[in-house]
Amino acid sequence: MASRELSCREVTQAFLDRIASDDEKVGCFLTIDAERALADADHAQAMLDRGEAKPLTGVPVAIKDNISTEGIETTCASKILKGYLPPYDATVIRKMRDHGMVILGKTNLDEFAMGTSTENSAFQVTRNPWDLKRSPGGSSGGSASAVAAGFAPLALGSDTGGSIRQPASLCGIVGFKPTYGRCSRYGLVAFGSSLDQIGPLARTVEDAALLSEAITGWDPMDSTSLDMPEVEFKDLKKGSLKGLRAAFPKEMFGEAVDPGVRAEIEKSITAIESAGVEVTQVSIPSIAFGVTTYYIIAPAEASSTLARFDGIRFGPRAEGKGHIGQVEKTRAEGFGHEVKARIMIGTYALSAGYYDAFYLRAQQVRALMTHEFQKVFQDFDFIISPTSPITAFELGALANDPMALKMLDYCTIPANMNGMPAISLNCGFADGLPVGLQLLAAPLQDEKLLQFAHCVEQLLPDATRRPPAP
Repeated sequence: MASRELSCREVTQAFLDRIASDDEKVGCFLTIDAERALADADHAQAMLDRGEAKPLTGVPVAIKDNISTEGIETTCASKILKGYLPPYDATVIRKMRDHGMVILGKTNLDEFAMGTSTENSAFQVTRNPWDLKRSPGGSSGGSASAVAAGFAPLALGSDTGGSIRQPASLCGIVGFKPTYGRCSRYGLVAFGSSLDQIGPLARTVEDAALLSEAITGWDPMDSTSLDMPEVEFKDLKKGSLKGLRAAFPKEMFGEAVDPGVRAEIEKSITAIESAGVEVTQVSIPSIAFGVTTYYIIAPAEASSTLARFDGIRFGPRAEGKGHIGQVEKTRAEGFGHEVKARIMIGTYALSAGYYDAFYLRAQQVRALMTHEFQKVFQDFDFIISPTSPITAFELGALANDPMALKMLDYCTIPANMNGMPAISLNCGFADGLPVGLQLLAAPLQDEKLLQFAHCVEQLLPDATRRPPAP
């Protein structure tokens, strides 16, 4: 586009045509606004013609449907928000528009981002482009699948317990969760407010870093936003692996890790060591309690944040007897099973007589986990682990085993509990399916992590391999 070989409109139209042709088979998008996307492209072209272009001007992007987009339906893949048209853009959307990026549409997710397979959507199931019988992961499965399938070069997701990195792993792309507070949450429909973070899904670390620079930075509209500049891209390619030290927690490499995944991770660690990184196995005992701790804290926060969805202020409303009956019926009909279950678990954990035994104890374990990771980062620059213990599983295979689904977040949850930046990149294949390598750094070390990930990506021959067209 910058060289005028293609216009911004031609690029956008090419992606819209591909979505129209193939997304029926994959199910990535809930909403496409082609007219508005082409108008965005014309605006981007005008910026290019005036010499005001930025690195991502004219580049199309897909948006997870729990991020507010003015005038474009935002449903969180839930019947309780069907037809809701937000009156404002999320801060990340406004920033992307300022950069002249093109919003293609809104992608599918597990309802209110609660899930690990994108099967909990109220509207459709999303499939993995590597094998259409398999899950793309979740909850940002629509965004990850869209990037992997070539429906969008970039996408936004949200990550509460691994919801960017886990689907990135299963779809063979890059997924980056910034440090908590580096990217504004204003306009993100909250799930667990102390855990949620918006981040990019992309084909390469370089693309993820470019989008991170565009969307991050302090935001006065978000009380949890850190008073820091944007994540900088300029030094991304200046890094070196020589002399770095990386820790490899044995708790993240236990029996639950599939043998094929284990083999690819070991191969990647060997390549990283050959490039000059000292990799040492360590123990972080609190990781073993991460899943159970997370599934107290996150539902507790969800039970509070989802109280606003009552059918009174927005979304469809069911008729019931009196105000309480109306709210009860609206929530009963509007929420899906997984969302109801988490609201009930969270309300129970916060109730009188159980608060200290569950929620308070979970927060104490969270503090312990933070302390243990801080100790590791005193001696090491980075932490290496699998992203997901398994590759993409068949749709429906784990539907009757909710604990097995939750355990898929075993390696990703610690980054959310401690606010650390974390990234997943494709390191190889097991039985023809992508395997994700997760890299973590201490809070606020986003630029160093991206630099490290870019160097590691160059060592991995399968890092940018793409699936066949659907």
